[in-house]
Amino acid sequence: MNTSLTIRSATPADAALIVHFIEALAAYEKLSHEAKATEADILRDLFGSAPKVFCEIAEWEGKPVGFTLWFYTYSTFQGRHGIWLEDLFVDPSMRGKGIGKALLVNLARRCVAEGLGRFEWWVLDWNEPSIEFYKAQGGVMQDEWTKVRVDGDALLLLGSN
Repeated sequence: MNTSLTIRSATPADAALIVHFIEALAAYEKLSHEAKATEADILRDLFGSAPKVFCEIAEWEGKPVGFTLWFYTYSTFQGRHGIWLEDLFVDPSMRGKGIGKALLVNLARRCVAEGLGRFEWWVLDWNEPSIEFYKAQGGVMQDEWTKVRVDGDALLLLGSN
């Protein structure tokens, strides 16, 4: 790893930074209209009494330049936990320095150290640079699966049955 790069666990003081990274990622993915997370949400969910989601911050020469946000999953087929990478973002001006790979390696090492069975995430089908990057890291596209989502009014309706 580059000596200019450090990866550290996020702290409550990083809540505004995490929101900033989420908003920057949403803009890159053309999904700004979906980014509604607030500092209060981040403080509650990442740093409350029983956090279920976790975050690491990448710093280049002491300056925050990227992050990962992740949580544990469970595979009934494997009978083992895994990690779901919800978000990975590196400031566009800092790409090409190995920061994204270092963030992936950091979580892959956690998987290995904890005996986890999977490390997974989504990538938008139009995002060719990221797809090629993930393939270069050993990622295999799972095209045979279709994502399903229920939210908004449909979620309220389903939950009221």
